[in-house]
Amino acid sequence: MENKTYYDPKTKNHDINSQNTNKPNRLIHEKSPYLLQHANNPVEWYPWGSEAFQKAQRENRPVFLSVGYS
Repeated sequence: MENKTYYDPKTKNHDINSQNTNKPNRLIHEKSPYLLQHANNPVEWYPWGSEAFQKAQRENRPVFLSVGYS
């Protein structure tokens, strides 16, 4: 796994009436065009990897998996 810069969530205070947040989520660090198109969503997305599964286990929550769409 490559070393990524520290991510500070910016979506907790997102204005739901705003059309553009300018505060990207952690997907902004990904290379996939599919993931990058969701980098400005007001959702705390995680890319597939140990960070997501460790958080789910720590919080005793299921993993919601999006396989994309076309």
